[in-house]
Amino acid sequence: MEAFFISTGIVALAEIGDKTQLLAFVLAAKFRRPVPIVAAIFVATLANHAFAAAIGTWITSLLGPDILRWVLGASFIAMAVWTLVPDKLDEEDTNFARYGVFMTTLIAFFMAEMGDKTQVATVALAARYDSLLAVVAGTTLGMMLANVPAVYLGDRIAHRISLKLVHGIAAVIFAVLGVATLLGVGAGLAS
Repeated sequence: MEAFFISTGIVALAEIGDKTQLLAFVLAAKFRRPVPIVAAIFVATLANHAFAAAIGTWITSLLGPDILRWVLGASFIAMAVWTLVPDKLDEEDTNFARYGVFMTTLIAFFMAEMGDKTQVATVALAARYDSLLAVVAGTTLGMMLANVPAVYLGDRIAHRISLKLVHGIAAVIFAVLGVATLLGVGAGLAS
């Protein structure tokens, strides 16, 4: 359950103000059809994060526990720094409108998530925790917690959220996870 809750919380916080959340705002404003947008975000996230978690699990099988601990610790600390860098939405992320609302959202969201903070975090979380399903379920839920309100409430909530504060909290969580991993906290729980 720890992998699920940590994954959910980290991704939900990291996603606020992220490029894919900005994309959710844009798609909601453009199409004004929240149900297919939310459904496509769910499918795209599930596919993307399952792939990312599989990579994380594979990395775990390649590296010894000591090397993995250092790589993961450094990765979480790097994610803390990266979380503080604001995202911008690329115009090409929304240029698939000819495919309809669901497919446009699915393609745009999947592509925007490739190499994004939350995808990289999913790789690291899957490598950290020996529970691929819990990590994928948690990161997918975290994405939905951040993006469903963006789709349904859009501009009404965007200006009320302090992105600096949310990014700061996410950065602190990533940093704590990084330091804890480097110190070997929880290593005995995995065996």
